[in-house]
Amino acid sequence: MKPTSGYLKPLVVAVAMASLGVGTFAMAQQDSTEQKAKQEAKQEHGGDAAEQAYRGAGGSPLQPGDVKMMTTPGAPDMAQEDFNKATEIYFQRCAGCHGVLRKGATGKALTTDLTQEKGLEYLKAFITYGSPAGMPNWGTSGDLTENEVEMMAKYIMHEPPVPPEFGMDKMKETWEVMVPPEERPTEQMNDLELENLFSVTLRDAGQIALIDGDSKEIVKILETGYAVHISRMSASGRYLFVIGRDAVVDMVDLWMEEPTTVAKLKIGLEARSVETSKFEGFEDKYAIAGAYWPPQYVIMDGETLEPKKIVSTRGMTVDEQIYHPEPRVAAIVASHEHPEFIVNVKETGKIQLVNYEDLDAINIVEIDTARFLHDGGWDSSKRYFLTAANESNKIVVIDSKDRELEAIIDVGKIPHPGRGANFEDPEHGPVWATSHLGDNTISLIGTDPEGHGDNAWKVVRTLEGQGGGSLFIKTHPESSNLYVDTPLNPGEDLSQSVAVYDIDNLDAGYEVLPIAEWADLGEGPKRVVQPEYNKAGDEVWFSVWNGMEQKSALVVVDDKTRELKKVIKDDRLVTPTGKFNVYNTQHDVY
Repeated sequence: MKPTSGYLKPLVVAVAMASLGVGTFAMAQQDSTEQKAKQEAKQEHGGDAAEQAYRGAGGSPLQPGDVKMMTTPGAPDMAQEDFNKATEIYFQRCAGCHGVLRKGATGKALTTDLTQEKGLEYLKAFITYGSPAGMPNWGTSGDLTENEVEMMAKYIMHEPPVPPEFGMDKMKETWEVMVPPEERPTEQMNDLELENLFSVTLRDAGQIALIDGDSKEIVKILETGYAVHISRMSASGRYLFVIGRDAVVDMVDLWMEEPTTVAKLKIGLEARSVETSKFEGFEDKYAIAGAYWPPQYVIMDGETLEPKKIVSTRGMTVDEQIYHPEPRVAAIVASHEHPEFIVNVKETGKIQLVNYEDLDAINIVEIDTARFLHDGGWDSSKRYFLTAANESNKIVVIDSKDRELEAIIDVGKIPHPGRGANFEDPEHGPVWATSHLGDNTISLIGTDPEGHGDNAWKVVRTLEGQGGGSLFIKTHPESSNLYVDTPLNPGEDLSQSVAVYDIDNLDAGYEVLPIAEWADLGEGPKRVVQPEYNKAGDEVWFSVWNGMEQKSALVVVDDKTRELKKVIKDDRLVTPTGKFNVYNTQHDVY
């Protein structure tokens, strides 16, 4: 008979006691384990359902076939079929928060020393009931069956399967140039107003829609990778780069008679970020993409996507200074002050200034900041990069000119600014703003150390919003409005609307615009996400992100009147999320 491992002992004892007529006591022990898990689930995190939705949305496009089964002493036996299914569920629903290697990221570590100590019944209860602001309640929500819950509890008691690395040899196998540079036009061959073109992510369709900002008509639908995360423009405004969560980079030439994908490269197994060189003399020369797995970034040729240089981000954390095997690459921006990319390394809390002048002797300045770096953008001068260390509840400021840390600022709970919003506060001068996932506040940070030194790198004003669960905040140099979305708020009224503030009278509070109601789509969650301006700054576009089998739309609002201007409906608009105006993206206008 196989030895009984520690986590099974309570169950064996329960069976033995039941046979002796004292089963009530055994069941009480088991109930106690479950109650303890429930209680700890309630106490583990302190936020709200908006955070839960955010954490629960973080899957991975890795596939079970990418890994091999690991059998671990002290863990329950699993059939290969169950292990494969559990791997798929973990990558889809858990890896985004806990990490592929389960070392912890925005979620807790799930290493086997911890999971085996907790025991099977505890893990089943925790997976079933979740926590109010941490892990979703996978069991009681119906997302996982009782059998799947038990399967996942067993799975995380085994060592995690390690996906393969993805080096230069594998990258070059995926590299494809469909239209070589010498066969591309030397001038724009279409009559599109490119500067007011929008690249719209059709998330679940694996596509982008190019939409004319003037006519509001779809120009072309282009196939891309899985769940496109962002679109970025080359410095010239000619090339559009998109990257999907499956780490596929697509390069689109907007000058051709019809915008066409001219090159493609897969840079890993999972990714989020892409950017192109913008420093004078290096325009369009290089592109860079950052991976979640393997933890690395790659510098590519800016006209062909040929991979040139791969840099690993594995290393020590800034706080405990312990080795982290999976520090993922989050936001990347292109410096305007030096020939450099600025790279956020999420789990270690380090920002790298990557000089691309000589790729054979690459120079990297690594700056210690705060852990869990995520998204961010430039101040209005484009000298200072402000970025969220979201689980640390901080905004980090990097001086890209002097190549150093400028400040670390405490803000609200889980800042998620997107690129942020720059404007002139009537009392405090130039500010950059972030909204938050974990609370309803908007933090305004002073960004003018020369003209308003007393306010620089401080929260000078905190606005009360309509609720937590915000992903994006936006304004425009030609606008006096500040828009804040709340797509992950559990309240339907909040997730389907946006708050808008008058920048000249911030004390007056906000007005609510019923964006989803204006879209008139019928049933579905209809989450309203990501305000994006047109080039002129007199229109702001919103995605009404519905279920894949339901109708979605884009809603265009007149920025001056705050009234509905246009609803863009089309059967091809499947789960639209991010929208990127060519001019604003090219010139970092936000």
